[in-house]
Amino acid sequence: MGTPLDSREAQATAVIDRLDAEYPDTTISLDFSNRFELLVAVILSAQCTDARVNETTDELFESYPSPEAFANAPQEELAEALNSITYYNNKASYIRESAQIVVEEYDGDVPDTMGELTELPGVGRKTANVVLQHGYDVVEGIVVDTHVQRLTRRLGLTEEQRPERIEEDLMEFVPAERWQAFTHLFIDHGRATCTARNPECGDCVLEDICPSSKVDSSTDLASGEEWA
Repeated sequence: MGTPLDSREAQATAVIDRLDAEYPDTTISLDFSNRFELLVAVILSAQCTDARVNETTDELFESYPSPEAFANAPQEELAEALNSITYYNNKASYIRESAQIVVEEYDGDVPDTMGELTELPGVGRKTANVVLQHGYDVVEGIVVDTHVQRLTRRLGLTEEQRPERIEEDLMEFVPAERWQAFTHLFIDHGRATCTARNPECGDCVLEDICPSSKVDSSTDLASGEEWA
């Protein structure tokens, strides 16, 4: 199997440097033109692909051009507009309720603190981190989505399983100035090479330092199970 570097700090630095060279133009893949659209897009992206979200929001943001429009939308109407999205009924409710709070309590502006954001329906720390980073250029943590969760475990960067604990663990040794890029690099690599079911380890730029490499390892550290 690949041999990770001597410390998690060194391992993280090497991983980020290599992925940065592999994906030099990495950035958020959700489409939005303002902070509220960003909030909506991130809520919709939970357990749904960004590509599907972008297909949906292209028309959605024309139909509902403001927080007020979302706040006043009938639940059934909004749910129907989101019916290609996973858990669309719940997400329609989250978006309507969040829009109402934004309009009534924040004069139509998306709040700019972690505490206020996570008080909105459907907004956890991951969503709040994305909104802060890409809406306000405020980086308070590391966004841990399914790709980051999978790859950090495969690469031996953490043994934690829950996103919140993974984030706390990573923040102890990943340099703060690289927190935002860290997420995007891992997402790009998770989509292109280190996929959930059949990663292309033989073509991976991290293979020699990855303890989960299928080239000569029998175990996927992300799941703890043997490779099929």
